[in-house]
Amino acid sequence: MIRPGHNAWRRERAARAAVLIDAGQYFGAVREALKNARSTVFIIGWDLDSRTRLVGEDCRADDGLPEGLVDFLTAIVKRRPELLIHVLVWDYSILYASERELFPTASVHWSTPKQIRFCLDDDLPFGASQHQKIVVVDDALAFSGGLDLTTRRWDTREHRLDDPRRVDLAGAPYPPFHDVQTMVDGKAAVALAELARVRWTHGACERPPPVRPSGDPWPRSITPDLTDIDVGIARTSPALDNESEIREVEALFFDMIDRAERCIYLENQYLTSTRFAEHLAQRMIERPELEAVLVTPKNAHSWLEEQTMQAGLGRFMQVFTDKGVGERVRFLYPKVVENGRSIDTMVHSKVMIVDDRLLRIGSANLNNRSFGVDTECDLTFEAANATHRKQILSLRDRLVAHFCGVSESEVASTTAQGASLIKAVEALSHNGHSLALIEVDHAAPEQATALEEFADPERPIAAPEFAKSFVGERPPARRLRRFAKIISIGLFVVLLILAWRLTPLSALTNPHTIKEWFTDIAAMSAAPAIVLAAFVIGGLLVFPVTLLIAATAATFGPWLGFTYAAAGAAASAIVTYGVGVLIGREALENVLGPRLNRIRRAIARHGVLAIATVRMVPVAPFTVVNLAAGASRIPVIDYMLGTILGMLPGLVLMSALGYQIFNVLTAPTPLNVTLFVLAVAAWIGASLGIQALVTRSRRRKAT
Repeated sequence: MIRPGHNAWRRERAARAAVLIDAGQYFGAVREALKNARSTVFIIGWDLDSRTRLVGEDCRADDGLPEGLVDFLTAIVKRRPELLIHVLVWDYSILYASERELFPTASVHWSTPKQIRFCLDDDLPFGASQHQKIVVVDDALAFSGGLDLTTRRWDTREHRLDDPRRVDLAGAPYPPFHDVQTMVDGKAAVALAELARVRWTHGACERPPPVRPSGDPWPRSITPDLTDIDVGIARTSPALDNESEIREVEALFFDMIDRAERCIYLENQYLTSTRFAEHLAQRMIERPELEAVLVTPKNAHSWLEEQTMQAGLGRFMQVFTDKGVGERVRFLYPKVVENGRSIDTMVHSKVMIVDDRLLRIGSANLNNRSFGVDTECDLTFEAANATHRKQILSLRDRLVAHFCGVSESEVASTTAQGASLIKAVEALSHNGHSLALIEVDHAAPEQATALEEFADPERPIAAPEFAKSFVGERPPARRLRRFAKIISIGLFVVLLILAWRLTPLSALTNPHTIKEWFTDIAAMSAAPAIVLAAFVIGGLLVFPVTLLIAATAATFGPWLGFTYAAAGAAASAIVTYGVGVLIGREALENVLGPRLNRIRRAIARHGVLAIATVRMVPVAPFTVVNLAAGASRIPVIDYMLGTILGMLPGLVLMSALGYQIFNVLTAPTPLNVTLFVLAVAAWIGASLGIQALVTRSRRRKAT
């Protein structure tokens, strides 16, 4: 069934594979594997918290190494200085700020040895997320599934109602949490090592070390569940740059339904894709003996989820009733009862088992986002013989058993000889554990439809037409994010201006003061040298260069002012570029991290035009751009030509209208304000016009 190029990226063999149920077992296995690492580690995730306790099911570390994730990683690279660890996680949306570590760059990048490379991945279209959860050790062992190395995930397969060990970083208890991760070696692990490098290259914009599998980091405490079996690796990736979208995850889901004959067992956090539901219902009509057991959370865990994903679940469930197959489908949640109290287990896993032939574990939910918006990675194991079929069926029974509080053999005996899995899960319950029916209001709230278009879109949200003219040559899904960044930077600049006006710094930037200074300077014979020095010193102090240009034009007139301002801006640019050279790339990387590579790559690709674009539509303060260019050793000729080209429109306009622009700050009359607005509009128009010419030039070269 697994077909590379259609429903999979690769089909590779795993000599060994194991299914790790819940984070206690997964965290313990990862810890053991990382201790065995010798050359390279890749950690690719949706979330990561540096303080996560990386401990097994016994909830303690007895190996003499720290429990905290980053402290543990630091300890192992100190023991093996040749080991390189690459950590890449999604540069998360502000919607998740309350649930995340607020300053991951400081806690992971700035506080760890240089062998630990850290990057926040924002190389995605607007509204998309990096959702893959992959760990690769020495290119010989790989983990993939639904679990991130973060907080509020740890739990054991017992899922006790009250477990004093199951607390967050603040010591607050959280409900039982269920998830599943898989572990593979052999060529399947090598393929995942390649996939991790693809994501790292996109997010960090740097070439990682080549794939070189070595050693055997397999945790000795884990017994393989599957041996010598083919693994299909399916991905979702939105369109980006010159790369087309990838929807292998979606194709694989539908193809798996088409192979179902008797039973589908499924665990998933979000069930909202009505296309999937309709396809499954149609298959059930075609196969009257086919039944489905779907395990999902009982309730939404936030207001947004309730308005979107929970509403989508109601429509998903309604499909089976409308198609007349509802009696052969069960929507269940894990329930735990102790001492008269009950709680539901959070289901975060993404598992699908078709009969005894297909086992799928991954990061993809059954929603629109996972089909075409977020990056995803799912592994599917396809049985080739009777041993494989027995192993897959055993794993299904183990998952059901741990929810129902019984043994795997009890589930096997209950479902023996083709008995119904639905009847088994309804009958099996022990020690307060069971799978209970979910009841959802199928009528969605009125506001749900609008919210779902944002929270669960079928494709990345496209940019509005008005943004397209000045965000460069990018696919529509990429452009709105860039425009949003420009707006954010503009707001930041406004805040800086307010700081200059409302703090003691205002005395230094007061227009009257600056005008008096420059008037005094104009009367001196050394005026040109003093102006140059003012621009250079201002650049070193991150002083607003635009204000210096306006003051120069207002003091010396349009022609002489233009000459002095151009010379001053160029002098400031070259001096701060030189400072960047002296600081060096490594020192700047210590602050910016691998993101510095993004600037370097853009400039290397477009040279003069890239520098010019940054000057016309600033994405960072004048001085910061200069330092980055110098530290990255951008060719000085490209740098200066780009600087001159990019600043020329502003220099011309501000020199021509400098007196009026400066005058509005000291005497804001209606006429002066009008002239100021016209000057700003002219400047923006000129910048956008040049940017449009640059964009057309790039398109002609590309074709």
